[in-house]
Amino acid sequence: MKQLSKIFAASALAFGTSQTMAADITVEIQNLTQGLYFTPIATVAHTADTSLFEVGEMASAEIQEMAEGGSLAGLTTVATSINADMLAETAAGPLAPTAKVSGSFMTADTNTTLSIVAMILPSNDGFIGLDNWTIPTEAGTYTVYLNAYDAGTEANDELVGGGAPGVPGMPAPPFLTLGTGGSGVTSTESNSMIHIHPGNIGDDSLTDGKSDVTNTVHRWLNPVAKVTVTVN
Repeated sequence: MKQLSKIFAASALAFGTSQTMAADITVEIQNLTQGLYFTPIATVAHTADTSLFEVGEMASAEIQEMAEGGSLAGLTTVATSINADMLAETAAGPLAPTAKVSGSFMTADTNTTLSIVAMILPSNDGFIGLDNWTIPTEAGTYTVYLNAYDAGTEANDELVGGGAPGVPGMPAPPFLTLGTGGSGVTSTESNSMIHIHPGNIGDDSLTDGKSDVTNTVHRWLNPVAKVTVTVN
């Protein structure tokens, strides 16, 4: 099982000597899909009046950066600016189907809400998402299932591309077997708000067709991830 590493917000360095009451929690995330991978996962404990994303609203530049290219750089900056506690799988590599990743951290008493995001591969701008889940105050183990969301920032053409924000096409890391020569499933995105992802369509050709995604491997139904939170 992979381990999440902790990224401290600047003000979080003082937790050990402050009078702030903290919560000790462990978060485990499992990939429930058949053939999808998750890029580095951001698990963020923050105040209830802040959000990483909101379903039905426009994606921020930082969410777009994560959803289209898998980068957590912008979200790490956001977490620091709001004095959040953050776990991030920055170097462990993609989370494969059925695999799990976990980590533990202390949260300030003001950071009572948990959010989780990571890009789905292959996809144009799909991501797993937990949106402002209230961390229980009672010790115990809690389970949450995550949906796949579409950031609404890029058309789901399902074609291999660079993966940079604002550039059409999907990232194509070497651990994925994707096709080439597709003509594109679509060139437009009708819903520019964050919404439930319609899923990959794919096709059965690796050399032509509409999609570079394999329809027997890379399609999915929700939920796509399982989160187990242990409050100590």
